[in-house]
Amino acid sequence: MINQDTICAIASAQGGAIGVIRVSGPKAIEITSRIFTPQGYLPLEERKAHTLSFGTIRSTEGEIIDEVLVSIFRSPHSYTGEDSTEISCHGSSYILQQVLKLLIENGCRLANPGEYTQRAFLNGKMDLSQAEAVADLIASSSAATHRMAMNQMRGGFSKELSLLRDKLLHLTSLMELELDFSDHEELEFADRTELTQIADEIERVIARLADSFNVGNAIKNGVPVAIIGETNAGKSTLLNALLNEEKAIVSDIHGTTRDVIEDTINLRGITFRFIDTAGIRQTTDVVESIGIERTFQKMGQADIVLWMIDADSEVDLENLKDEILPHCEGKNLIILFNKSDKVSTEQCEALSQAFTDVDAPKLFLSAKQRKGLEELETLLVETAALPEISQNDVIVTNIRHYEALVRALESIHRVQDGLQMNLSGDFVSQDLRECLSHLAEIVGGAFDVEDVLGNIFKHFCVGK
Repeated sequence: MINQDTICAIASAQGGAIGVIRVSGPKAIEITSRIFTPQGYLPLEERKAHTLSFGTIRSTEGEIIDEVLVSIFRSPHSYTGEDSTEISCHGSSYILQQVLKLLIENGCRLANPGEYTQRAFLNGKMDLSQAEAVADLIASSSAATHRMAMNQMRGGFSKELSLLRDKLLHLTSLMELELDFSDHEELEFADRTELTQIADEIERVIARLADSFNVGNAIKNGVPVAIIGETNAGKSTLLNALLNEEKAIVSDIHGTTRDVIEDTINLRGITFRFIDTAGIRQTTDVVESIGIERTFQKMGQADIVLWMIDADSEVDLENLKDEILPHCEGKNLIILFNKSDKVSTEQCEALSQAFTDVDAPKLFLSAKQRKGLEELETLLVETAALPEISQNDVIVTNIRHYEALVRALESIHRVQDGLQMNLSGDFVSQDLRECLSHLAEIVGGAFDVEDVLGNIFKHFCVGK
């Protein structure tokens, strides 16, 4: 537990008809009882847990502030693991502030950001990965992000890590026994073939979890899409049309967009993060040159690149291809011929012929007239190719978890190499301990040598 303070805070969004104030700590029920007059004779302290009590809250002068409902939760069966109450009153900001003022005057203090979940973690109500999922659940903006956060908060990721930990402890125990009884050649707990099979199984699970981060990050933060092309190709017009708002300045003057403009939009359940970049051209303007340099940087960060070409302008396509295509390697490239309503069918065919050597979808549209936008949206969703997510799928979305998994993967690779090269068990055991330690970072625990000893005595009967 952090300390013995009893804390309070408004737990509901502003502007609603009902407001909720949460109180948690050793004196939560006692302090709430001081400001609450229940209907009936039984005081709040004597009422059962998980019950609602109707009554009033009065000011120090005896004036009724509001009629409220008070929920009672007793330790350890509460969100924080402490005694807690929740006061449901009308959503007036004045009422909420008056109730908070009374609670503080009677011994509460205002909670720090995230302190309720922090107390839940420290009191063993959830591990660190579950605590982090609470923020993700609150911030979820699509069905997929909601399902991922809900799975993690309910312990789906933690269960995977627990199974991995058990396998690693089993492997570590076998290695420790091999070391402890190396003088007894007649005793064999596991040959190197079995140890290798266990290590390979562990490696596959960790690799699968680490690989899921690309999908999880795209779903959580949005698939990054860079809109690139020459000046006046219609990039800002396209961004505004996709967002359905005037986000970027549109002008006939070349070089209007000099910096990167970003915004997100949800297309058919998938979040895309669009990045409007400065137009690519030769310029002596220092500010515009910096913007063009950032264009190429953002291309490197994008999963999808929308290359916009003004179909109605005379551009040197070959030189443009030489400048842009090297930056598109490894990206999902989509070529957009904008302002197609201004050119003839023959001109469209000529443009298509100029890009027969580029393996990328090609689309003719008119961003200003919103022509072809539905087709583009369909193409973006198909290109993103994100899988359907259920509440049972374990998908890594947190960069801290991903980095810990990568370090754990490196450790288990060293274990595999050590077993293959028949290295001494001392070296292999050290790498196993490091792998366990990295996985423990995710849930906020620490690897303890006692865990290995406990596993040995639990599963083996050596001399009783």
